[in-house]
Amino acid sequence: MGRPVRLLLVSDTHVPLRARRLPDELLRETDRADAVIHAGDWVDAATLDLMEGRARRLIGVFGNNDGADLRERLPEVARVELGGLRFGVVHETGPARGREARCAALYPDLDVLVFGHSHIPWDSEAPGGLRLLNPGSPTDRRRQPHRTFMTCAVADGVLGEVVLHRLPTR
Repeated sequence: MGRPVRLLLVSDTHVPLRARRLPDELLRETDRADAVIHAGDWVDAATLDLMEGRARRLIGVFGNNDGADLRERLPEVARVELGGLRFGVVHETGPARGREARCAALYPDLDVLVFGHSHIPWDSEAPGGLRLLNPGSPTDRRRQPHRTFMTCAVADGVLGEVVLHRLPTR
C-alpha cells in the first residue's frame, strides 16, 4: 500500500477583502499537507505567494474575483494525479441544481472535482462516480454558520474520509 497523500482543500480566501490574513488553523494545515488545492478567488497575489512559499505542492486556479496578475499565473482549470486519483480544480460549476450531471459531462476524465465560488461546503457524487467537493471559504462564511476548509487523504486510488473543518466565528 502506498503512503497516503494528505490534501488541504481551500477556496475563496478573498484576502484582504474579507479578512486581513488567512486563519492560523488554515496555515497550520498548509504546513502539514502534502498538497494544497485552491479553487480560486485568492483576490491578491500576496496570498498566492504566501501559499506557494508554505505548501509542499500547490495546485490552484483563478476565480471570478481574481485580477489579471493572478490570471497570468494560474489556469482556469487544473488537472493533477494524486495518490492514484485524477483531480480537477475549477472555480465555478454553475447552479447547484443539476451540478452533478453537468460536471460529470464536462469532466468525464476525472475522479474528483474541487470547486469554489459559492462559499457553501459541498460533498456529493455524480452519476458515474465523480466526487464533487467544495471546501467553502475560510474567511467569508456568507450565509453559512461557519468559515470552512476541507482535508482528506488519498492512497492507491482511494479517497479517504473528507473532513470539513469549521473555523470559529469572529
